[in-house]
Amino acid sequence: MELALAVALITAKVVIVTAILLILPIPLTWLERKIAGHIQQRLGPMRVGWHGVLQPVADGLKLLTKEDNIPVEADRRLFKLAPIISLVPPFVVFVAIPFGDSFSLLGAEITLYISDMNVGLLFIFAVAGLEVYGVIFGGWASNSKYALLGSLRCCAQLISYEIPMGFSVIGVVMLAQSMSLLDIVNAQADVWYVVYQPLGFFVFFVAGLAEAQRIPFDLAEAEGELGAGFHTEYSGMRFSFFMISEYVVMVTISVLCVILFFGGWNGFLIPLPPLIWFILKVGFFIYLFMWFRFTFPRYRYDQLMAIGWKVLLPLSLANILLTGLFIV
Repeated sequence: MELALAVALITAKVVIVTAILLILPIPLTWLERKIAGHIQQRLGPMRVGWHGVLQPVADGLKLLTKEDNIPVEADRRLFKLAPIISLVPPFVVFVAIPFGDSFSLLGAEITLYISDMNVGLLFIFAVAGLEVYGVIFGGWASNSKYALLGSLRCCAQLISYEIPMGFSVIGVVMLAQSMSLLDIVNAQADVWYVVYQPLGFFVFFVAGLAEAQRIPFDLAEAEGELGAGFHTEYSGMRFSFFMISEYVVMVTISVLCVILFFGGWNGFLIPLPPLIWFILKVGFFIYLFMWFRFTFPRYRYDQLMAIGWKVLLPLSLANILLTGLFIV
């Protein structure tokens, strides 16, 4: 009986988290358009609903009704499979991400996470790295030179920035003596790790921008050069899968920034519920992603690769050395 109850509870958590992640792109697209409008001194969406709040719903209905075109010379099986491969890993990552500590409800202990893995951080990096296969398959299967160039760019970019990103969190693991995200948050109850790891946070956040393929690192989709990059030939719901994946990755990087460097759900000064603190911090980083998109210009590709290998990688290695000296 207890096993059946535990399975039912985990299933309910998976369904709730998946539903929230699927719905999140709707308000985030509206918010991003509004932020873009105000930065550019215009109103943004205004026509569909109050202040254009229903515009993402209208866009979603449009994508649902659009014709699903597949190029004649495309590899049809890989072409159909690529958006799914790109979409699934960002969702699976949330199996290991906690949103808060446990609390009692009607005599039962409720946990705000699906699983507390003792190698949670390693699991996240391993699963998140699979997303690049969807990009590669999508670009190659399209049989289009623009899509292929976009997928090759994206592959090189993600592989290059995953290395400094992985090194940047080693300092956090050294301080917390654990790869469990729950342990990492609990270790920051007094002092957030951004105080001890400002260099590690800088490398992680910049690499996160590149991993999410957001401006100034969106070379895989450079509209002025490649049409739309690796998803040039996609339309309808297959195209929307790539877009949903991009927003979920952005949320994932924001959540990891909060958990690894900004104390997770641990607050300060103002007594707010832990979950509210967590949401506010994640919302701040999501806003940073959107703000940067409409503020910074896109790098050239040689600049992008130089930043990854010549700047971020040495900084991440230096951070490991300094953290070791600090601990000693």
